[in-house]
Amino acid sequence: MKVLSIITQKGGSGKTTIATALAVAAELDGKSVAVFDLDPQATACFWADVREAPTPAVKDCSVARLPHYLKAAEQAGCDLAVIDCPAVHRDIAHDAAALSDFILIPTRADVFDIRSMSKTIDVVRSVAKPHAVVLNFCPPAGAEVPAAREGVAQLGVELCPVELHQLKAFARAQQTGQSAQEIDPKSAAAKQIINLYGYTHRKLYQDQEASHDENQSQPVASRA
Repeated sequence: MKVLSIITQKGGSGKTTIATALAVAAELDGKSVAVFDLDPQATACFWADVREAPTPAVKDCSVARLPHYLKAAEQAGCDLAVIDCPAVHRDIAHDAAALSDFILIPTRADVFDIRSMSKTIDVVRSVAKPHAVVLNFCPPAGAEVPAAREGVAQLGVELCPVELHQLKAFARAQQTGQSAQEIDPKSAAAKQIINLYGYTHRKLYQDQEASHDENQSQPVASRA
């Protein structure tokens, strides 16, 4: 089982929208998925409450119980666990990051949000887990996005090549317990989530896939 965490200590960055959208994308990819909501506001749980489909499973839990729930999910055959972390709480972010295989750090494409994100990056770096920043709520035009890209570069952290725009489909989907892929599969929002899922999938499984490709490239005689 792989563990993907969505972590930032800045509120309003769209963590839960990204967490639930990626969980649905993974399900559409044939994976068994569980979402663990560590946020006291329980936004992911509210999303699940209004969702008509019974999956992905969403469980609210404390970070102290997270290792137990992750182990139980793996034993139940879960392929991917998505952790939706709360803002501000440094200790929770640290403990969740330590249990992760890959971490996405969402931020608005705003210079002040980029600056405040440095604290989250410090937490993630302290546990030495792979991570990347994803720009969210990007405006369709203007200097904000290029400035945000430059700000991330100055922090020396990987920038996800997929950027999420400020699209109504994201908000509509969240309010109805769905993802953009479900309410409008051909929308720009759906395509962005598909691309973001593809990126996170590569990051989560790159070692496994690299090993598979290497084995496939070996002569048959050498595999015996």
